[in-house]
Amino acid sequence: MGARVLKEEATMKCVICKSGETQAGHTVVTLTRGEFVIVFKNVPAEICQNCGEEYVNDKTTTTLLEIANDSFEKGVVVDVRDYKAA
Repeated sequence: MGARVLKEEATMKCVICKSGETQAGHTVVTLTRGEFVIVFKNVPAEICQNCGEEYVNDKTTTTLLEIANDSFEKGVVVDVRDYKAA
């Protein structure tokens, strides 16, 4: 189960199970590129109360990708960190 990008920060109907409603929560996001792995804990997300599918908004996704690219360019191989909104 991977986190999906959410365009809005509002409760919504789950696009996977079609019956669950999302609720604000936190998730773990793992990104990889070749041998590079970065894990973000405590990422804010909307989570389906029926099937558990996770949705991360655009702003948070952009932040995660920027941090991941920075770590990758510095030559980091494995990185695990708590998410902190900018």
